[in-house]
Amino acid sequence: MSGNGDEFVYDETTGEWVSAADAAAETATAQQVEVRDAVGNLLANGDSVTLVKDLKVKGAGQTLKRGTVIKSIRLTGDEQEIDCRHETIKGLVLRAEFVRKL
Repeated sequence: MSGNGDEFVYDETTGEWVSAADAAAETATAQQVEVRDAVGNLLANGDSVTLVKDLKVKGAGQTLKRGTVIKSIRLTGDEQEIDCRHETIKGLVLRAEFVRKL
């Protein structure tokens, strides 16, 4: 150790000792996933999307129609799922392949 308070961790993929801050930044970057809509647009937290097909919502007993606008989505960390809010359905999770960014 260099005595300046830096901590180092062993990176098994490279076989080198790296600073803990660099290792944490690398892990955070690796955990970010790209979520793309039905036509390939990159989605981000807060985006508004529209449905590209009618979807039956399990447990809610209703169907969301094609063209329905969903505002202020949240990414879940899964490249295929987005967390949504709809006025009639709580806890709605949609697959990215069924939405298009506005």
